[in-house]
Amino acid sequence: MDYIQIMRACIHSVPDIGQNPGNIMMMKTKIAASKSSQRSQRRNGMKLCNIFVENRPKYYGREFHGIISREQADELLGGVEGAYILRESQRQPGCYTLALRFGNQTLNYRLFYDGKHFVGEKRFESIHDLVTDGLITLYIETKASEYISKMTTNPIYEHIGYATLLREKVSRRLSRSKNESRKTNVTNEEHTAVEKISSLVRRAALTHNDNHFNYEKTHNFKVHTFRGPHWCEYCANFMWGLIAQGVRCSDCGLNVHKQCSKHVPNDCQPDLKRIKKVYCCDLTTLVKAHNTQRPMVVDICIREIEARGLKSEGLYRVSGFTEHIEDVKMAFDRDGEKADISANIYPDINIITGALKLYFRDLPIPVITYDTYSKFIEVAKISNADERLEAVHEVLMLLPPAHYETLRYLMIHLKKVTMNEKDNFMNAENLGIVFGPTLMRPPEDSTLTTLHDMRYQKLIVQILIENEDVLF
Repeated sequence: MDYIQIMRACIHSVPDIGQNPGNIMMMKTKIAASKSSQRSQRRNGMKLCNIFVENRPKYYGREFHGIISREQADELLGGVEGAYILRESQRQPGCYTLALRFGNQTLNYRLFYDGKHFVGEKRFESIHDLVTDGLITLYIETKASEYISKMTTNPIYEHIGYATLLREKVSRRLSRSKNESRKTNVTNEEHTAVEKISSLVRRAALTHNDNHFNYEKTHNFKVHTFRGPHWCEYCANFMWGLIAQGVRCSDCGLNVHKQCSKHVPNDCQPDLKRIKKVYCCDLTTLVKAHNTQRPMVVDICIREIEARGLKSEGLYRVSGFTEHIEDVKMAFDRDGEKADISANIYPDINIITGALKLYFRDLPIPVITYDTYSKFIEVAKISNADERLEAVHEVLMLLPPAHYETLRYLMIHLKKVTMNEKDNFMNAENLGIVFGPTLMRPPEDSTLTTLHDMRYQKLIVQILIENEDVLF
């Protein structure tokens, strides 16, 4: 079949791609050349049923042969490689099977339909596409199983010639910019340079930049369908299949095989182009994308509050107008660090405190993470104050670095708020009531659990504020 010929060409070309980039064009040419003949022979593998089949599902065509046995299906396929039919199971009426000829044997797969056809994870618009993708996968796994098993043993992830050259080039630009300005955020010029190269190169360049805050972050891989030939950025091998050939990190754009994704280090460097908003964005993702220690929302809001609001009565307890708080949120989502939240625009400081609390509430993973939530609650139940303080410190060490740094900075700020208690009437206990449910939420969305844990949440935040100089 033409599919088999395509993949045979792929198998012979892939091992040499890393050494000879010319093979990439060769591969594209071979696949493109086969497309015209593929279109003309599009239905050659399908064995049509020439009689009327009663109760044929509306989403199947003439490839459906009704209720027949495996032996009958095998006979109909006639030993032709790549031929296929659909049948209804004799043993389980209402269940459908794809009978496919491959490797001189007939393979039977349970077939499902939920708006799209599938036998495994991948969903297809047509049976023809499902069979085509299946033949490609079967051929690759049969003829190159040994090669596939070794793909991840010698990755090009950190050692690739053109990446090294571009990495050095971008690193020089980043270093020049650092000398010109001490700002922690990368400039627009840097982004322009970085956007022109692959996610692999950009990540390598930023990793070697002294100004980069080296927080560890896992990749956010999602199954992706690539248009045209694509190669894995981890092992430099061809991604086979018609759809869902691999996975792509939605934060940095890294493209790899699904099996290679298990071996990629936790070094995701999010691309600002892919970060659509500030609120509701994962905390570590945001700070790595903007190359800052903490979310810029936290820094900007706290600076504004400390500049003109520390003595405001009921600070953080009194709410601002919801519409104005939403305006601040949209300003950060739209303008990022350039958002204007000055007194000229928002004279009521409670709007700024409301926007800061909203940011923490909207985090997909709270500042005090789901993983550490139960540990903090258990620590709060310890009666001995000294033992409890020591236990709090131990659990704090379990927080991701970006979460820890954000919490540390916030507690220093809230301590300053308590130092102005005579004016604002906000002590550590009051702030614990406000920030307890904001900074920590139970993993399960249970109102009963939230109500039960509320006093412990308050106590944890109160302890963090009162002992910030010791705990952090």
